[in-house]
Amino acid sequence: MTRKFTGNQLLVATHNKGKLEEIVHLLQPYGVSVTGAAALNLPEPEETGTTFVENARIKAHAAAQATGLPALSDDSGIEIDALGGAPGVYTADWAETPAGRDFIKAMTDTHDRLVASGVAEPWTARFCCTLVLAWPDGHDEVFPGVMPGRVVWPMRGDQGHGYDPIFVPQGYDITFGEMDRWEKNRISHRADAFRKFVAGCFD
Repeated sequence: MTRKFTGNQLLVATHNKGKLEEIVHLLQPYGVSVTGAAALNLPEPEETGTTFVENARIKAHAAAQATGLPALSDDSGIEIDALGGAPGVYTADWAETPAGRDFIKAMTDTHDRLVASGVAEPWTARFCCTLVLAWPDGHDEVFPGVMPGRVVWPMRGDQGHGYDPIFVPQGYDITFGEMDRWEKNRISHRADAFRKFVAGCFD
């Protein structure tokens, strides 16, 4: 049976502002005080896992141990079938530059790789998200979420973050980058994982 969250303070183990805002918005109805890792100057642990679950566990347990608070972490990315599931857990790494993360570059590189693959459109893909809630005693609960869709080019829209401007979710004609934030938060891979998290740990 899933362990319930009984406190009123939750640490979100991310330094990604966009991700933190999305999680704060999703948790609003539950009256939980949410703090991000950056606000506590927590270092980012090295993500040495090869799956979303492994990396989410690394982040959640590191934050819970460092603060004594239950910690929620998210590891997410996009898997593109024509690229053999890449970038996957390396989604953010593809955006790394000496000057910081550049997702315009990452999306352009992704498109170049798709063209070079010789695979014709539609470029089927999925956004994946794994949420892990870890307690200071070492216990954790894992909640995976997914949103299937396709990659398109050129980039469309300036909403959201990351690869949102090139991803059209299944059942839609617009990208996450063109979608109203409330609608994206309702249907996204993170929302899918979040529904499971709330059902398991709050309801």
